[in-house]
Amino acid sequence: MNALNFLLTNFWSLLVLAFLGLVALRIVWRVWRYGATRAELRHVLRRSPFYFVVLVFCFFAAAPFMIMFLHTFKTDSDLYRRPQPFVYRDEPTLEHLDALFNNTAYLDFIRNSVLVGVAVVIITLVLALPAAYALARLTGRWGERAGILMFLVYLVPPTLLFIPMFRIVVLLGLKDSPLALIVVYPSFTVPFSMWLLQGFFKAVPPELEEAALVDGYNRVEAFLRVVLPLSLPGIISTVVFAFTLTLHEFIYGLVFIADTSQRTLSVGVPTELILGDVYFWQPLLAAALIIAIPVGLAYNLFLDSLVQGFTMGAVKG
Repeated sequence: MNALNFLLTNFWSLLVLAFLGLVALRIVWRVWRYGATRAELRHVLRRSPFYFVVLVFCFFAAAPFMIMFLHTFKTDSDLYRRPQPFVYRDEPTLEHLDALFNNTAYLDFIRNSVLVGVAVVIITLVLALPAAYALARLTGRWGERAGILMFLVYLVPPTLLFIPMFRIVVLLGLKDSPLALIVVYPSFTVPFSMWLLQGFFKAVPPELEEAALVDGYNRVEAFLRVVLPLSLPGIISTVVFAFTLTLHEFIYGLVFIADTSQRTLSVGVPTELILGDVYFWQPLLAAALIIAIPVGLAYNLFLDSLVQGFTMGAVKG
């Protein structure tokens, strides 16, 4: 706790020192690699404005997460005291994290969200992969029109669909169960995934499949052993998209599930921590930050695949 107090109370000073340390390490690395010459000094000075602009953009991009982190450990009196909301004047506290994990069903929300997300991703891939491949190999204007028509289904807002969807959920006996979300969510993850994967499958030359057929593979084996490995960036994009979409969907989760222990993060956190006009800001920010960290790491880990998947799918499709 002492180390955490030191980190929080000196957060901005440590952040500035970390940045200056990175700059110094960068300069030392270039001097070690290219030598301390005048040309190298001119290069460093010439690139300094560019790095400064990048730093400013990075700071504004990371500022919401830093503020969420700092406010998580603030006491109520320190949080609402002005005019310095981002500086600790009271001792940091862990009581808000304790309240989040012990006084709410936050862990149940995480479990339900992961369960629903994984199930929806599997269903989406099972339905979207063969359908997108069929549309990609369907030549002529009808194939392209069919792909666009499938994508238009994704654009229908949930506010128009949740009432008929609710009747279907009740008829199936799935109300107040995460199974209701597992059944409904593919209705908007599958259309977009089909459109994305269709463009990516079109980028795979049909000659590769023909060569596999000549070698003795059937159509399914050629698809599994030739097309899918070449389409891996698009598949990764689909997985990340479908999973994150289930995390922040709100309307269906609010309407279909009333039992608190069965709710997902997007619905459970605000309904538990917002009571009328009373906002429990520290637990709210902590709940959002905890789930944002693994999602952000996943996006950064698969960034190249995501960019390749979305750009190639959009351009080739």
